[in-house]
Amino acid sequence: MSDAPPLAGVLETALYAADMARARGFYEGALGLSPMFADERLTAYPVGGRSALLVFLKGSTTETVHLPGGTIPPHDGMGGVHAALAVTAEALPNWEARLAAHGITIEGRTRWPRGSTSIYFRDPDGNLLELATPGLWPVW
Repeated sequence: MSDAPPLAGVLETALYAADMARARGFYEGALGLSPMFADERLTAYPVGGRSALLVFLKGSTTETVHLPGGTIPPHDGMGGVHAALAVTAEALPNWEARLAAHGITIEGRTRWPRGSTSIYFRDPDGNLLELATPGLWPVW
């Protein structure tokens, strides 16, 4: 479909947490993120200056949300969802040290054919997070 208008990027990635306080402790403590919005059902973190990592309280998104400007249809995620975050190759050893200092186990490491390295670990809800250096995809 060459006539499709261009997409500018992925704006949001959503993960789901059983305990919002625990999730916030992980994302703010271990990953050093600062929320740009937080309430009882959602914490939104800016990532890389162009996208947002959304952490929703499990079960809080299964009904339509009515806002003054419109509605958000229901959505949800089951099981361990995956999200990859981009990091520079130079920063990866620092990330590994930071994760270790927070008691976070690196479950996997992959060296990709294009030269990228990925490390994998889980948040407290079992979501699989990946830190990937440049070269994983042609766009990164």
